[in-house]
Amino acid sequence: MTTHHPIAAAWTCGGCGAEWPCQTRRRELLAEYHRAPVSLALYLAAQLVDATQDLAHVPAGHLHRRFLGWTR
Repeated sequence: MTTHHPIAAAWTCGGCGAEWPCQTRRRELLAEYHRAPVSLALYLAAQLVDATQDLAHVPAGHLHRRFLGWTR
């Protein structure tokens, strides 16, 4: 079980304090969704939608790269 879950409102990692998803959580998610990349993208897209409510001051392009851009 991971400790690298997002802390609501700030969207920082509860395990290491970095922006969520942090590098550790990204590796974990890639392993967890290894055979289901579309499911990973859908999960992260849902997280992105939630994050946009809390991080309205962050440019949309940055949030897209942060939540989805690394999954390719």
